[in-house]
Amino acid sequence: MDAEEIRRNFPALGRQVYGRQLVYFDNAATAQRPRSVIDEWTRITEQCNANIHRAVHLMSEEATTAYEEAREAVRKFINAGSREEVVFTSGTTASINLVAFSFGEAFVSEGDEVIVTECEHHSDIVPWQMMCQRKGAVLKVLKVDDSGHLMINSLEGLISDRTKIMAVTHISNVLGLVNPVKEIVKKCHGKGVPVLVDGAQGIVHSKVDVQDLDCDFYVFSGHKIYAAPGTGVLYGKKKWLDRMPPYMGGGEMVGTVRFSGTTYAPLPLKFEAGTQNFAGAATLKPALEFADSLMDDAEIVRSIDAVRDYLLDALISDSRIRLYGIPENAVGKIPLFSFSMDGVHHEDLALILDKMGIAVRSGQMCAEPLMDRFGVTGMLRVSLAPYNTMREAEYFMKCLDKAAVMLS
Repeated sequence: MDAEEIRRNFPALGRQVYGRQLVYFDNAATAQRPRSVIDEWTRITEQCNANIHRAVHLMSEEATTAYEEAREAVRKFINAGSREEVVFTSGTTASINLVAFSFGEAFVSEGDEVIVTECEHHSDIVPWQMMCQRKGAVLKVLKVDDSGHLMINSLEGLISDRTKIMAVTHISNVLGLVNPVKEIVKKCHGKGVPVLVDGAQGIVHSKVDVQDLDCDFYVFSGHKIYAAPGTGVLYGKKKWLDRMPPYMGGGEMVGTVRFSGTTYAPLPLKFEAGTQNFAGAATLKPALEFADSLMDDAEIVRSIDAVRDYLLDALISDSRIRLYGIPENAVGKIPLFSFSMDGVHHEDLALILDKMGIAVRSGQMCAEPLMDRFGVTGMLRVSLAPYNTMREAEYFMKCLDKAAVMLS
């Protein structure tokens, strides 16, 4: 497929805004959904709208089959060792909160330590802060340098015999830099510290093999990778999930319930309390199949890499622009660019670009500590997917210059 052929799978990309053809450059927030995903959600909703796992009638069996086939699709996509290690949640945020609570309950005591990085999304900071406050633990931070790279050399100095877990983003949603998570995992495991990887962006832009990474937890959202919103995944090594208490109680996650005490269902159902988003979860299968086809197509990879390289060069070359997240080489950066422009407010730029048909993100990107690190109140972010084209990138640069002139 080429980019135009890919685009025909996405109905939303054919619309116009303010009389102009839509240029959707906000994929790091939410990717658009292909027809195969829309069709599967519609099929489940129209034909198989019945609660999963609990009933013996046909519609329930069909919904359950679609739900569990999606779990197997996820297992295969990330190369998890077993289906027991794949827990469905409502998204990356829910997955991290689950681990922060349940891991904290099982393994963290007063005076223990948790490490996060300076480039984390709020969803990979606040749950750990809450857990630390609840347990009397200490939160430590691995800093980034002026170019946005993690200061890996200082990691071993942060780890102590009280460190219980580290959480790190695979790829920053602000900087777009691919972090050396495999190296981080190795360093942490050398000190007996497990690692959670926030893969909200990583799952989209890299081939993820959790066994090769050897991470203890890997989390991501479906809506970032073409699936329905309200869907998410927690991969966890069985040795940890077995020992962690449930995050929520209710139906589905129980073995037996007595007033004298309750036993819990086996993995992964122990962590899937209540009625799940079965229509949404089912869309993970066609979404991941579509994503896999794009990652395996060398021509598509070359095309989006060329667009990334064009934008990287154009933004760095503009003296008015300060780009955050400077790669050592282009391979270390995904097609995501956050920047500020001299004398121009990021939100004003975003509003004018919107009127030109270009959807971008402005603000703190749910990463306020990183904004503080670089001394800004917000940034403008453009983030691309394989359906974005060189023509769109060139149009964006022309519109960006025009908007800057209007605002200066």
